Amino acid sequence: MSDSTVTDDDTDQRPIDVGVIGVGTMGQHHARVYDQLPGATLVGVYDLDAERAARVGSTYDAMATDLGTLLETVDAVSVAVPTPFHYDTVTSCLNAGVATLVEKPVIKDLENGNRLISTVDRSGVPVQVGHVERFNPAVQALEGIVSDLSIISVKAERLGPPPNREIADNAVLDLMIHDIDVVRSLLDESPAEINSAGVADNKHASALLTFESGTVASLTASRLTQRKVRRLEITAESCLIELDYLDQSIEIHRRSVPEYVETNGGVRFTHESIVEHPQVPNEEPLRNELESFLEVVATGAEPEVTVEDGLTALEIATEIDRKGRHEPSPAEVVND
Repeated sequence: MSDSTVTDDDTDQRPIDVGVIGVGTMGQHHARVYDQLPGATLVGVYDLDAERAARVGSTYDAMATDLGTLLETVDAVSVAVPTPFHYDTVTSCLNAGVATLVEKPVIKDLENGNRLISTVDRSGVPVQVGHVERFNPAVQALEGIVSDLSIISVKAERLGPPPNREIADNAVLDLMIHDIDVVRSLLDESPAEINSAGVADNKHASALLTFESGTVASLTASRLTQRKVRRLEITAESCLIELDYLDQSIEIHRRSVPEYVETNGGVRFTHESIVEHPQVPNEEPLRNELESFLEVVATGAEPEVTVEDGLTALEIATEIDRKGRHEPSPAEVVND
């Protein structure tokens, strides 16, 4: 961690020194946004691919360095390495006293969850999990809309064609986990029952979540669909809400009153549809997320998406993944 510790008195005077660990596709976006934010100074980047690190560092006038030097230099980092390396990398950051934003899934193996929480508590520095859809302006607008609604069901679709780059996580752990986190946040509860089915090693999977409140959520994620779809639909007692993550738009369909209208001596039945279009600002979710993280670093506030949130989303996703593969539960394996 850099010698210039961030305090309440100086957060308005100087930007926070930040770094990025892992500058592949996602990490490069973190570097780009940090370079644009007035509240941050991108000091350095680290990647096992030294040439890539040097290229990204040169692009944003940041040093490409080893991990130890980076952690001695910065106040905060984004961790965007492959998921199997999340636990060890975050632990190194926390042991160095560096605030950390780690991309989702928070870690690969749930058995390390309690150890990670203990390390976070012991370090005294904040850790935020990169569930970026929480910071989509459409989702943020939706939170205010649904707060007074009686929600009956939620339907989420996160579909797309096979990517042109290698992704280790399947559609459940890479895509559906976003919707798991959003649905949990909106309903403020975790599912009581989980059912799922998948094909092609869960490159295409669907899940049905049942909550104690009576709400049900149907989630589908796919790496095999030849059209990119990012959509959320909420059925409530008083309306139907459709959210498009890509367009950052919301439509609210209200019940209208049917009536019989007399025209030209005849009577006809009418039932007009009422559709509202709430205004949603056009903002980059990643920028919102990193601004939120910097605010947490500066003020010591609780992150919008905590390690506990990330672990809960991972636990649900892992169960969906297991059932989609028709694998036995850990308890069943022990009993055998």
